[in-house]
Amino acid sequence: MSIAAPRPRPIGGLRERSRRTYTALREGSSHHGLTALLFLLVAVVLFVPIRRYALPIDIGPALEPYRVLLVLLLLLLAYQLGAGRLTWRPVVWGWAIAIFLWAMLASLMANAVAVTENESIGGALSNLVQLAFLLSVVLIVRQMLGSPRQVTALLTFIVIGGAVIGFFAFVERITGFNAFLQLQSFLPLELLRDDAESLRAGGNRSYASSQHPIALSVLFCMIVPIALYLMRFGRWPREPVTRRIVLIGAIGVMMLGLLSAVSRTGVVVLAAMFVFLLLLRPRLAGILLAAGLPLVVLMALVLPTLFESTVLSLFDIEGLVASQMTSIGTRGQGRLADIGPALAELSATPWFGSGLATRVVVGEEANAQILDNQWLGTALETGVVGVIGMAVLLLYPVVRLVRFCFDTRVPIERAFLAFAITASVLGYAVAAYFYDAFAFMQTLLLLAILLGVGAWAMTDGRERWGPPAGARPATAGARR
Repeated sequence: MSIAAPRPRPIGGLRERSRRTYTALREGSSHHGLTALLFLLVAVVLFVPIRRYALPIDIGPALEPYRVLLVLLLLLLAYQLGAGRLTWRPVVWGWAIAIFLWAMLASLMANAVAVTENESIGGALSNLVQLAFLLSVVLIVRQMLGSPRQVTALLTFIVIGGAVIGFFAFVERITGFNAFLQLQSFLPLELLRDDAESLRAGGNRSYASSQHPIALSVLFCMIVPIALYLMRFGRWPREPVTRRIVLIGAIGVMMLGLLSAVSRTGVVVLAAMFVFLLLLRPRLAGILLAAGLPLVVLMALVLPTLFESTVLSLFDIEGLVASQMTSIGTRGQGRLADIGPALAELSATPWFGSGLATRVVVGEEANAQILDNQWLGTALETGVVGVIGMAVLLLYPVVRLVRFCFDTRVPIERAFLAFAITASVLGYAVAAYFYDAFAFMQTLLLLAILLGVGAWAMTDGRERWGPPAGARPATAGARR
């Protein structure tokens, strides 16, 4: 019996396969290192209070940890892409970010003479660079995320991090002790200031790792939809029942943190996200309402003072309106009291406003009211053009993600991830009406991280999903 000799493989084919294998191994190695840095960045964003810590290196300006990490990641990413170690991945939101930044720049150019004369040009340029710098996180996250396992691990890390923050926020409410202002005890960090203090409902409002209690409550609201997504599609814990118990516990702790911030803004944001869910997925909204109602009742019974100040006070319409009309004529007057004077000021320069970063609300050079309203503040500084840019940045992703969620080609796991991110982005857009969203960078950075994950969800593996519903198959001639 003869044995057939093995057929020789073409040398060119072997070389091509070897090259592909080497490229895959090289990209995988690069991704592992970059992914570790990405997780480190997320940890710094979540746990290290911004503007309160710096690295103990005296070179003039304070080296805040998140800034150093961002610069390092941008440089590494540029090197990896330039050297061919990574392949560029679509960012999806690139042009929306560009429109927003160009709108800010347009306002600055239209007011260039006035801004230069009042010596605000430096602050305006710094503000523009800062916004671009923070939004670069969208690009970083999208380029560094590869596999679904990495994405799930990152989202799980964010949710568990939110629960940790919620726990220590509750401790801060009870004891007045902020654990996140003690990081210098065991990390190579220098504490810049620890003057975070605000009182409401008979005690301290919790700051935890945020710059302000309102920003802290918004942080929890943005993480909750991600936790709900992980209940069904998460990978840790492996057992579904255990996973749901753990994540329900995480949400409960974050709600304790929200109450500890004593911020009605958080409750309004949760209500807005629920209405969004009710309109688009009413069955899921009903399930969540039935599941969440016992938790709400329990919190009302255990923490009646906090619950009344944060939740029930929203139903006292007369008292709520009165609280927003207080201190008229001062820099800290209520939000409703701000609207009339702000609109009168806007009417003088409706299209381009007074110029980016010309309104200073704190410090010795303060020259404007504290609005606690990013939409209104953007209108005054950058006019209608700036508001359009801000709407494109925050609302275009909502529209695009919703369309993606209901695309029948999209795998159900991706559709639900996109829906969760949509709720978080919408919550941030609503919250921006109640606080200076761009000034509190932790939530802005979390928004950028989630938009990066959303870009991954919409583009990674898209070529395997098949043609659009109703599309006609290509003919043989067309294929040729």
